[in-house]
Amino acid sequence: MRGVKVQLPPAVRICEGCPGACSGIFADLAEPERQKLVALMRRMELAAGAMIFQEGMPALGLYILCRGKVKIAKRGRAGHSQILKLLGPGEILGEKTLFDQETYTCHAKALEPSLLAFIPRDGFLPFLRGHPDVALRLIAKLAHEGKVFGDRLVEIRSRSARERVARALVELGLAFGEETAAGWDIGVELPRAELAEMAGVSTETAIRILSDFKERGLITLPGRRIVIAKADELKAVAHPFRTFLRENPA
Repeated sequence: MRGVKVQLPPAVRICEGCPGACSGIFADLAEPERQKLVALMRRMELAAGAMIFQEGMPALGLYILCRGKVKIAKRGRAGHSQILKLLGPGEILGEKTLFDQETYTCHAKALEPSLLAFIPRDGFLPFLRGHPDVALRLIAKLAHEGKVFGDRLVEIRSRSARERVARALVELGLAFGEETAAGWDIGVELPRAELAEMAGVSTETAIRILSDFKERGLITLPGRRIVIAKADELKAVAHPFRTFLRENPA
């Protein structure tokens, strides 16, 4: 299960003793620069379901997800949400509002107990000015995501609900999945309502399509988990675009 991801350098360890790694935008920092970056960070531990930021809140800086999983979503006029992307350890959030000094236009929520490092804008922007390689990698990441969201807009307008749910499952497998004896476990216990948000369909429609996929043997549903049993056939249903949103630094 492969896709086209952001072409950044490999993930790097920034904080000493951290078992994970940070986004490739921070690659190749010399030791003094690494220490400057770490000195800007503020540790945040959040419970599952906790909000990191809300729509309309002032955008104050950049977040690095050190541990856990986070969803970025936007609410529509009718109160329904659309998941824009899911993030795993090492990825960054809040980067789109770093430069305009406006408010967040989406919200971020922890899907499981999570640890984040927050870097205030007032400290991070001067850091970027002194490290143009980091700034250029951040720009490349933003440009890539712009292309992906363009694909998503086309998908919402032109693809069936069945194709969108299949694509959401394929993306989850690419982002967080693990090979098991039963198939490709998508790696996150995502409630059906959350999956529906990600695919841009109603919860009832998502449940009906999952049942159909299960009957056809494309997936299995052990407990609250989803396992892709026939990845190639599910990808054929999805007709996925070549671009893939997640940096996936791990």
